[in-house]
Amino acid sequence: MQKSNIHDQIQGFGRFLSGMVMPNIGAFIAWGLITALFIPTGWTPNENLAAMVGPMITYLLPLLIAFSGGRLVAGIRGGVIGAIATMGVIVGVDIPMFIGAMIMGPLGGYTIKKVDQMFEGNIKSGFEMLVANFSAGIVGGALAILAYQIIGPIVLSLNTALGAGVEWIVSRGLLPLASIFVEPAKILFLNNAINHGVLSPLGIQQASEVGKSIFFMLETNPGPGLGILLAYWVFSKGMVKQSAPGAILIHFFGGIHEIYFPYVLMKPSLLLAVIGGGASGIFTFNLFGSGLVATPSPGSIFAYMAMTPRGNYFGVLVGITISAVVSFLIASFFIKRSADRGEDMQFDSAQNQIRDLKGRDLHTEKSAGVEAGDKKYSADEINKIIFACDAGMGSSAMGASRLRKKLEQAGAGDISVTNKAIEEIPQDAQIVLTHKNLTDRAKKAAPNAEHISIDDFLQTPAYDMLVDRITREKSEESKTKKTSDQVDEKNKDGELGSDVLKRENIKLGLESIARDEAIKMAGELLYESGYVNEDYIDAMLEREEDLTTYIGQGVAIPHGVGAAKKKIKKTGISILQFPDGVDFEGETAYLVIGIAGLGNEHLKVLANLSEMIEDDDNAEKLRTTDDLDYIYKKFTL
Repeated sequence: MQKSNIHDQIQGFGRFLSGMVMPNIGAFIAWGLITALFIPTGWTPNENLAAMVGPMITYLLPLLIAFSGGRLVAGIRGGVIGAIATMGVIVGVDIPMFIGAMIMGPLGGYTIKKVDQMFEGNIKSGFEMLVANFSAGIVGGALAILAYQIIGPIVLSLNTALGAGVEWIVSRGLLPLASIFVEPAKILFLNNAINHGVLSPLGIQQASEVGKSIFFMLETNPGPGLGILLAYWVFSKGMVKQSAPGAILIHFFGGIHEIYFPYVLMKPSLLLAVIGGGASGIFTFNLFGSGLVATPSPGSIFAYMAMTPRGNYFGVLVGITISAVVSFLIASFFIKRSADRGEDMQFDSAQNQIRDLKGRDLHTEKSAGVEAGDKKYSADEINKIIFACDAGMGSSAMGASRLRKKLEQAGAGDISVTNKAIEEIPQDAQIVLTHKNLTDRAKKAAPNAEHISIDDFLQTPAYDMLVDRITREKSEESKTKKTSDQVDEKNKDGELGSDVLKRENIKLGLESIARDEAIKMAGELLYESGYVNEDYIDAMLEREEDLTTYIGQGVAIPHGVGAAKKKIKKTGISILQFPDGVDFEGETAYLVIGIAGLGNEHLKVLANLSEMIEDDDNAEKLRTTDDLDYIYKKFTL
């Protein structure tokens, strides 16, 4: 238990560091491109445009990080205070202050949060805005002075010591040994913490001085993962062999390194392969004096080339190639030996380990998202439960159908369970369930409701916990008869009309394509069938950028954002089957189901889908069958 808690704390720290840096990757790339193009040693030297390089790295990037860190702790207000406080460390030293921003941003957010809590309920009516503004100004100013006088010099000293240590390692040719720590840590999903929390600040400082840095390459090199996947493709058998080519495309060209992590966990001895590949790559980069101008994010070959300064392409390509070859040779030995022995490589089991490491699966009430301090309703008070999402017709409809079924089986079917867009949550709802990324918005829309945030609309234990709580508290005299409105709402009786799902809108055996192309294809079927206006397709893509529509068990249900409902002519559904899968932010979707829903007609399809994919055998057949009638009947009867 203690080991698990330590792991969770490390994971949480890594996610927090990533949360400060990742939203600003575009700004880092912009700075990197301007640097690569316009500095004196760049592709097209331009003294005027190069003048942006210094202010961006000195002020813009640290302030963006500080704002993101403060916002994570205390919203927009925390972000503003974090940025003010960070000005103290920026002005107080003469180096890019990224580490200082990572300290002062969250500290500013935490401080103003505590100050606001102290004043909460103690301010005379009409003075709220005055107190809020002056408290922010006083706290921000005080923290900026603290940062200038104390935090800045401390961080500068630490940075100097760290730089000296790194210089010592580099000067003695020991940098390749970093792979002993970096590569295994990546597999444990600490890649963001290492890359964005440690290596990127070091790299940015070095790049600001010499125009490039090898530190950007220590964690992001796609070579070791490529070698692993190539070895599986050549020497393994069965499903693992078949999945490797698609994983190679996603990893090497898409930059999603997480795709190869299950392949390593499937055979832990392959850690030697990624360590060997990483170390040989770093040695080669160092030998050629290679470096990048900014972090390549995502770590694809395209991002690498974009961040490579003039004169470094050969060394970078050779380093990636050598790391892939070394990783391939070491991995081939272990994989071929396993194949010759007839050992079974449990890919699904490895994927489950990945989910556990990422915290995707939830096993406790805390991880299920029932937050302390939320209002709790007794079972006798609960008569309306709302699932909410952006559009109110995709993942929320799936979750509502699943919970409704569990309540009916438990004898609590008199409780209304419906799905809504966040802006349409009724004020008389007692319980509101949302994806964890949307819970704050839902609380503002329905402040009097009890809010439950979940991570996975299919596999979360929150449903069973809620049903158990209701049935435990509910008296035996609770109503069991459903009202006619609720029966209509569930839309369970009869066969779904062909107007909603047409046979020609079911496409099987499609070749794998990019996520956005799959969404466009699903949307075009809806458009060509007269269900939506053509610009609904753009709304589907916009929805995917905000929050993934992957719901688990190899299924994604792309649909438009809430405002796109006016672009829907009538309810319709399209079904695309990709036997080799489509990557949805690191998850593989074999079924991509496009949804345009006006009323509740599409809910029966989602209810059927929820039941089907709950069974692994059914889910597998849906992924692989070439029987169109089978798919049609499964979804409509």
